[in-house]
Amino acid sequence: MNALPWLAPDRVDALQRALERRILVLDGAMGTMIQQHKLDEADYRGERFAHGYDRERAAPDHAHGEGCGCARDQRGNNDLLSLTRPGIVRDIHARYLDAGADLVETNTFNSTRISLADYGLEHLARELNEAGARLARAACDAAEARDPGRPRFAVGVLGPTSRTASLSPDVNRPGFRAITFDELREAYREAADGLIDGGADVLMVETVFDTLNAKAALFAIEEAFDARGARLPVMVSGTITDASGRTLSGQTAEAFWYSVSHARPLTIGLNCALGAKDLRAHVDVLAQVADAYVSTHPNAGLPNAFGGYDETPGDMAAVLGEFARAGLLNLVGGCCGTTPAHIAAIADAVRDVPPRQVPRLADAA
Repeated sequence: MNALPWLAPDRVDALQRALERRILVLDGAMGTMIQQHKLDEADYRGERFAHGYDRERAAPDHAHGEGCGCARDQRGNNDLLSLTRPGIVRDIHARYLDAGADLVETNTFNSTRISLADYGLEHLARELNEAGARLARAACDAAEARDPGRPRFAVGVLGPTSRTASLSPDVNRPGFRAITFDELREAYREAADGLIDGGADVLMVETVFDTLNAKAALFAIEEAFDARGARLPVMVSGTITDASGRTLSGQTAEAFWYSVSHARPLTIGLNCALGAKDLRAHVDVLAQVADAYVSTHPNAGLPNAFGGYDETPGDMAAVLGEFARAGLLNLVGGCCGTTPAHIAAIADAVRDVPPRQVPRLADAA
């Protein structure tokens, strides 16, 4: 499955050498930082979408009217800001890099036509992925120019979409599925192509709650690589949804690893949903069974009654520092509720701790 050459061998070599030397730091939450700007509907729309439709891509024979989908509320469509307010996105990347991040994630978590359908903007999927990757790439290039001895990497994010292929959304129809494998595959292929064209160093299938969705993403990524005759490293990060210790589709961390290990990901990890303390046991499992680098980027605790997150930078750094000293980590960062202050504290906590040694497992020999 990994027979293709690297698309950018020098970048891959730099990333692999960095992972061997130290624990690398991923950035924190994009949404948390965007919320601080208190943007309104007009901010999200910008000039291009100000009149209720895409001014640059409007079909000449399309008549706007009630029910056409063009005038949907865009507030909260954070990925759209890569086109309408790119300066905000670029500044957030820069702040995380200044805080000590080695890798920053593209602002593309919902940039598949499946998720964009909620906003009536399915046609923007590839453009948003390419724009998001270009912004992250530019921020990394600027940081590297200031400190040439420390490479920075743009991680092209493929989110879980708003649908699940394994479960029915209707309790009265357990056999019903709102999405098919092929529909997911096609959506992920479009997104992956955009991320690659935009200059991503790595692709990350992130916040996996349904392993079948992840398999569709991995299949689509391989199709994209085959079409180019070259590949990028791939990261996979799942999410444990509650105290059961399982993903939404019912897998433990160990089962999740064995379900995606055929893709030979560069990293396997867990993010989101739970705070760092609650992820400890599950990250430990991955560290024992996976012959890949292990990552985690937890939330800043569980959401409080107001939808906020209460774990301070010091709180998270203390817990994740213990993960590192226990030999569990190769890559660490933050998810919902985290800020550059969290990333700076985490980077300080792991700075002098050696990275986890990837085991050479008997069945992988």
